Amino acid sequence: MSRFQTKETIAKHARIDLAPAFAAPATVQHPPRNFELPTSLYVASAACYLGFLAILAAAFSSPGLIIPMAIFGIFIGMFFAIPAVFTRVRPGAGEKPMTWQQLRSGGIQTYTGRLDGNEAAVQVLILPVLIVIWGLAVALIAALV
Repeated sequence: MSRFQTKETIAKHARIDLAPAFAAPATVQHPPRNFELPTSLYVASAACYLGFLAILAAAFSSPGLIIPMAIFGIFIGMFFAIPAVFTRVRPGAGEKPMTWQQLRSGGIQTYTGRLDGNEAAVQVLILPVLIVIWGLAVALIAALV
């Protein structure tokens, strides 16, 4: 419940600190705005998702699917374009993403341990490649039926 407090009661218990009002503003350290992996891995992921969409569009082509496929394409494009824009909008000087050679030679630290370049590439691309294979299987089944 609330109850009425007099100024004297508040002054007796309050602690007033004026120092922060006159202190210099602290500089904010922004975390790096890159995704640490080479850009080619993101391009390969986007290509796999768009390839899946192209496979399904070719296998099930019909005039009624033009708009849904266009919407899917826009969503996939934005899924990769917005983070790409995010990495370029950075306050001050930012870090550049790792090159493929740096990944191959040094690897990358993940939550589950250190991975070398090939293991990191497999971990990033396994799902997109499996989705493309799934799209090919669905197209093959539809063609045989």
